[in-house]
Order: sequence, then structure tokens, then C-alpha cells
Amino acid sequence: MTILSVYNNNPLIDGRQSDRAMMVRRGTQILLHEMRHAVLPELPLASGRRADLITLSEKGEVWIIEIKTSIEDFRVDRKWPEYRLHCDRLFFATHKDVPLEIFPEECGLFLSDGYGAHMIREAPEHRMAPATRKSVTLNFSRAAAQRLMMAEWASGKPFTVDDV
Repeated sequence: MTILSVYNNNPLIDGRQSDRAMMVRRGTQILLHEMRHAVLPELPLASGRRADLITLSEKGEVWIIEIKTSIEDFRVDRKWPEYRLHCDRLFFATHKDVPLEIFPEECGLFLSDGYGAHMIREAPEHRMAPATRKSVTLNFSRAAAQRLMMAEWASGKPFTVDDV
């Protein structure tokens, strides 16, 4: 009988993020949930990139939030402008130990402490083309449904409407 498993049995955790990134993510997710956004972490995009967080608002707006946990983390990442092609608004999320002035003014900004977050700066809108919106929304929906099924299987019990 196995006492300790070295394998991750939680399909919602992929193990690529640092503890600090997970703290920023958690606080930002709490705020976005309070804002009535549907939130998915780590969504692969058609470009081959992966969004740290992607949300769908009640109005159908798609936001991407890129998490940065240090000055170096921001400096070495030059892929973030590509995310604009897959969202209506682009944000960064960070924590108190990262100077906020390093983040570009043309992006929104969240400050997270792990228990919640504050929107420091709203992101300007740049609407996606209708075909891109359909593709991103379909990708979001399919990933969310797949993850829900995987979480149900991992828990060993079916989810009900009251669980959601």
C-alpha cells in the first residue's frame, strides 16, 4: 500500500507557478470573482502562449491578467504584448514588493496580497475582432467544462448545481 504519492492528483494544479505567483493569483481571482467575472488560470491560447489568468465578464468582455512577481520576472518577459490579440483588456497583477512604476501605462494593474486585490489602474479597451472573440470564448468554455469534469473525477463525487 502506497503511503506517499509523488504525483499531483489535483487536476487544477500544474505545479509550474511559484508560491508567490500563486499568492498573487489567489488574491486577484478573489477580486475578479467579486467583480462577477468567470476566471480560468493557465489557459493555452491559439498563439501557443498561455494566459496566467483569463476572465469573461458579465458583458462578455475578455480580460487577460499576466502575473509578475519580481522586477526580473517582468524584464525577461517580452511576450506579453502578444496577449492583446486574445483579449479586450490586458492587465498585470503583482504584489507589494514589486515597484508598480515598472508596468506599462497602456495596461491595467492589480495589486494582490493573496487575500484579495485592488485594481490600481484600469486597462484601456481594445476590442477583439468577432472571429477572435468567438474562438477565445469557445476555448474558454471548453477548457472550463473539461476542468470541471476532471475536478469531479478527482474528487470521486459528482458535483451538483448547489456546488457551483
